[in-house]
Amino acid sequence: MSDAEGARSPDQLNKFKKLTGRPPHGETLAGHRNPPARSGHRCVADNTNLYVFGGYNPDYDESGGSDNEDYPLFRELWRYHFATGCWQQIRTEGYMPTELASMSAVLHGNNLLVFGGTGIPFGENNGNDVHVCNVKYKRWSLLNCRGKKPNRIYGQAMVIINGFLYVFGGTTGYIYSTDLHRLDLTTREWIHLKPNNPPDDLPEERYRHEIAHDGQRIYILGGGTSWTSYPLDKVHAYNLETNSWEEITTKPHDKIGYPAPRRCHSCVQIRNDVFICGGYNGELILADLWKINLQTFQWSKLPAVMPEPAYFHCAAVTPAGCMYIHGGVVNIHENKRTGSLFKIWLAVPSLLELCWEKLLKAFPHLTSLPTMQLLNLGLTQELIERLK
Repeated sequence: MSDAEGARSPDQLNKFKKLTGRPPHGETLAGHRNPPARSGHRCVADNTNLYVFGGYNPDYDESGGSDNEDYPLFRELWRYHFATGCWQQIRTEGYMPTELASMSAVLHGNNLLVFGGTGIPFGENNGNDVHVCNVKYKRWSLLNCRGKKPNRIYGQAMVIINGFLYVFGGTTGYIYSTDLHRLDLTTREWIHLKPNNPPDDLPEERYRHEIAHDGQRIYILGGGTSWTSYPLDKVHAYNLETNSWEEITTKPHDKIGYPAPRRCHSCVQIRNDVFICGGYNGELILADLWKINLQTFQWSKLPAVMPEPAYFHCAAVTPAGCMYIHGGVVNIHENKRTGSLFKIWLAVPSLLELCWEKLLKAFPHLTSLPTMQLLNLGLTQELIERLK
């Protein structure tokens, strides 16, 4: 029997599950806290943890009050440990960046790379440095780079392909960008890429868009400015081999057409499938979940709906195909943010993942056992790593 054949039925997939977060082993509920409600933060995931960095909340009490020295921003790194369902604020060494809203973040091995972002007041205090936090050793460092750095921007999108970090778009707070920069992570040299297209053939300037890639092209999904959101019937793609932008016409869902235009949405990728969720179209906060395939460019709408519509939220997907969504703005008129965490399986879970979830539910004390005992019980080293 294959992993896929042993998985749950389709009606159990495509459902969001709310996660409450519980106190770590040995702590009382009274002494435990989850990350306060926020927006503009970023998150990444590996097999073991969801890492949440930064964010913003103008509500003094909601953002931690006098305990939050950086109000209304969160100069914090949190982790949600999948095995225990616990939130923990990570105490790190080194210099944590102060541009804490609408930065970009990617996980590269054990290294969390953070670029750009803005502080208070927005658009006045922007960044263009690459900060690296080794999540294993819990230490921040500044990546010393050569070459011409991008402008100080926020709301850009970035991706790592074959050892190169690509950064596209963003805003200074006054000017929206179509710039594409590349950082060689080996030589640490920035290059401002100049595509071969005529100027009127470039993507529209934008911020709070998302990026996907297939190794040959970088695809720009949505985004906009403070007055517009771009549609998804066409997608701009940068071809790495030809150094040129192409415009790709996508295929609509046969009954409901294309996803609504949006900015400040989230996006995750599993192989050639790219999933976008939520966002804002200038009038409504969205709660829908769509998939586009990078080989056929066909849009599909998933039956799942976010339990609360949100934008300026963050999302990340585990290597096994489970997406986690955290925070965001949920009410425009009240300017209200949430600290809710949801998960949804976007891929059919393997038998390993299904058994692992059952095991943790049946034996929650596993996380407190020493490594030798876990090995004697038959757990692999890889699974034991997930418990730590």
